[in-house]
Amino acid sequence: MSNPYNSATERASILGPTLYFKGDLTAEEDLLIQGRVEGSITHTQRLTVGPQGTVKANIKAQLIIVEGTVDGDLQAEKSVFVKETAKVCGNIYAPTVSITEGANFSGSIDMDGKKAGQQSTKFEPARPHKAAGGVA
Repeated sequence: MSNPYNSATERASILGPTLYFKGDLTAEEDLLIQGRVEGSITHTQRLTVGPQGTVKANIKAQLIIVEGTVDGDLQAEKSVFVKETAKVCGNIYAPTVSITEGANFSGSIDMDGKKAGQQSTKFEPARPHKAAGGVA
């Protein structure tokens, strides 16, 4: 019998609905969160916060799909999908972003390719940009 974790494309993990994890979570395989996570998440693959999932953390991953609740910033190498059942409070940094009608989103979106390198764990409201020009 072959090991299902032999190749990176077949590896996936699930954090079930009764699981509570607090700390820094790092992984290199697809991850489905149905439980509760607090801290930070750094991922190299696809990360899905399922409908039962509750995350209070900044998330970095290649692809992020949110169907549950996230309180924190989302930074994706490829894209972020916020589904209709999602509640997101935080900023999104990704080249492509999709927010489905019905989703609850509070934050800002940055799609210009700049990395959010100096993200803090505190949540600050987005500051409006000042217009160029003015009195000399």
